[in-house]
Amino acid sequence: MPRPISATIDLAALRHNLAMVRRHARRSRAFAVIKANGYGHGLERTARALREADGFALLEVDAAVRLREAGYRQRILLIEGFFDARELAAVIERRIAVVVHAAEQIGMLRDMPSGADLDVLLKVNTGMNRLGFAPARAPAVIEALRSNRGVGQITLMTHFANADDARGVAWQMASFERAAQGAGLPRSLANSAAILRFPETHCDWVRPGIMLYGCSPFAENVGAGLDLRPAMTLASELIAVQRLEAGDTVGYGGMFTARHDMRIGVVACGYADGYPRHAPNGTPVAVDGRLTGTVGRVSMDMLCVDLSGVPEAQVGSRVVIWGEGNPIEKVAAASGTVGYELMCALAPRVPVVERG
Repeated sequence: MPRPISATIDLAALRHNLAMVRRHARRSRAFAVIKANGYGHGLERTARALREADGFALLEVDAAVRLREAGYRQRILLIEGFFDARELAAVIERRIAVVVHAAEQIGMLRDMPSGADLDVLLKVNTGMNRLGFAPARAPAVIEALRSNRGVGQITLMTHFANADDARGVAWQMASFERAAQGAGLPRSLANSAAILRFPETHCDWVRPGIMLYGCSPFAENVGAGLDLRPAMTLASELIAVQRLEAGDTVGYGGMFTARHDMRIGVVACGYADGYPRHAPNGTPVAVDGRLTGTVGRVSMDMLCVDLSGVPEAQVGSRVVIWGEGNPIEKVAAASGTVGYELMCALAPRVPVVERG
């Protein structure tokens, strides 16, 4: 028999979450961000579920080409742009849009054919300080792009560093407005957090990512509180039940010591499946629909859970590791990480089942 672990991808949840984007940003078009293999949900599967999106945003040229060759006609955007002349030729041929964020890319654009009609999103660095041109340089770069006969539509964009916390976006918006003043170009600003919290950022194009997958971008919320539905549920079963006496320890290094006699369950899931090895005792797990917590150090193929509050649990009991009935945000917070990382870390060995 195969190991009982599997990840269920809910296509209806993905569609519902895209509808939530449209509810919040009614006047904007949406790039559905499906980078990192659709945040671990599968590139083609996610694109199919989100086919009503106005565009897709991702990282790899080959993934963008696969979508184009699969028949998707909407705008497809490479959010880190191109890295060499070969990639530039490929995106021109497939009519794929690119983010331009560096002088080296501007230089390569000078050599493209005059009829390339390349769709460009010019990235302005308003404080994230990763990619993009300084606001003071933006007018000159805009002019360089406008004078390039191979460039088609130009859109201005930036990325928010604090849309999900108290600092907010006003400081970056002010910087962006100075850079964009008088340009009269379309804009793409809002990520998931800004879509939900700052309607003034919606503009022409929004770029929803984590909210499409049902995960909250805010530390104080879970997706359900924002009317989002989890698209991934990672579930397994108990494969053994052990009885501990007070003083017994569990797993490598004895990281958990029983304070009293108790039962624990052994779950077919470990760090080789994508579960965080550093998850501490008490990380939430749902067994037979009841929330409990992990005990002991996570192993490669197994983890252990406290069955004190689940007296009916036995070998074969269903365990929700994250997803429906056990919000991924709670698991991530307990583990000192974010839901994004857990989704993206889903291991290839975990079978995936589609629903909806």
